[in-house]
Formats: sequence, structure tokens, C-alpha cells
Amino acid sequence: MGAAKLYAGFGGQPKPGPTIPSPNIWNWPEIYERENEAQDVDGAIWDVLRASTPWAGADVVDIGCGDGFHLPFFARDAASVVGVEPHPPLVERARARVAGLDRVRVVQAGAAELPLPDASADLVHARTAYFFGAGCEAGLAEADRVLRPGGALAIVDLDFTAGPYGSWLSADLPRYDAGAVERWFAARGFGMRRVDTIWRFADRATLEAVLGIEFSREVAARAIAETPGLTIPVGYRVHVRRTPAGLVTP
Repeated sequence: MGAAKLYAGFGGQPKPGPTIPSPNIWNWPEIYERENEAQDVDGAIWDVLRASTPWAGADVVDIGCGDGFHLPFFARDAASVVGVEPHPPLVERARARVAGLDRVRVVQAGAAELPLPDASADLVHARTAYFFGAGCEAGLAEADRVLRPGGALAIVDLDFTAGPYGSWLSADLPRYDAGAVERWFAARGFGMRRVDTIWRFADRATLEAVLGIEFSREVAARAIAETPGLTIPVGYRVHVRRTPAGLVTP
């Protein structure tokens, strides 16, 4: 899902427990739809994912799929796609979006309790959802459980070190330690790649509405003032870990 407010409930670090509401897409799904349309207009994240975790003919699970925006993209090439989303209104929206796509289904569940069989997926994907660092161990364990040998867990999150968007994130969340989060993932066997993207909006009203649901009032006003046009450079990190493909020996 989204940006600063998704991390805010964790004080910069996630905590285990019940699902944390996402104030952006949960409260303003129509504005968030416009945000999804504006994000990564050049497909840089998709290019990195295709190169590192190709899903043609694969079984894909998208954790925290929201209203299913990314599900049809995976469905173009995948053998099957399962969207996992805990918030009932978003589950309904996601199911409406993929109606008629016979290889796609959406289930209501959290990342820590996937209603899927062991070794049933080749790729587990999560984009700015749940997997923010310490506190998501239960979700990592579930991803490992449902992945087949040689499968991949791909986590896409926002890069606080890449301006200008990262500086706005940091202004709202000064306790968030990007380096600590990166070390946390690295210690658990993830490789990491930084990806520079462009968000492009159709008009100023949409850009300003999106910044308004992603940041505090003060930081949103700053972000709007620092964005003279219709585009925003936004950095991401793509963390990837593969399950062992065969017997692991000492």
C-alpha cells in the first residue's frame, strides 16, 4: 500500500499483532487508485522484478494486494494469481477488478496466516505492505511455508534515502532508521536493489490529493510546494530472497 502513514503506526519499526489499518487506501480508495495509476509510469519496478523473479507460468501470491491493482499485471503471464488482503472492503474491490480473470482469486487474510497449502507458490510478492522490517517475522515464516523450493519472496518498499520523496517520509517519521531496516533484511538472506522511479500525474489536483493522503498536513504542504510540475521522483528498494532449490548440506 502507501507511504508515510503506513509506517507511522510502528514508530518507524513494525510491531507484531493485529492488522494495522492503512489510512491512505482504507480511507480514500478512489484517490489511492489515482496514485497507483501515477506510480512508476516507466515500469522500472516491473523490469527489476521480471529480471530477478520471473513469473511466466508461475503460481503467484500477492500479499497485501489492496484493491487488486497489481493482480491483472501478474495474471498476464502467471499460471495462477492469489491476492491476499485483510480489509473486507478492499477484498470486495479487488474481486470486482479481477472478475472474469479465471486464473486470479482474492482471499481475505493477513500475511501471518495465509490460507494456502504448503509449497503452493513460486513467487510471493508484497509491495509497500506489511513487510517493513522487524516485526514481520510471522509473515516471513508464512511466505517460506507456501513457497516451493527455488521460489522467491519479493518485497518492494519505499527508499527513505532517495529524495525528494524519501526526505518527506523522513520528515514525518524521523525515528525510522532506513539503514537498520536494510541490515535487518540482509541478515535474513535478502538481496536488495534500489530502483529509481517516476510518478506522473494527470493534473495538479490529483497530485495534491495523493500527497494529502500520504503525509501529515505540514509535510504534504511542503511536498506540494517543492513539486512545481506533475512528476515526482520516488525511490524504492526491492528485497528478494529465494528458498533453497534442493537439499542443503553443511
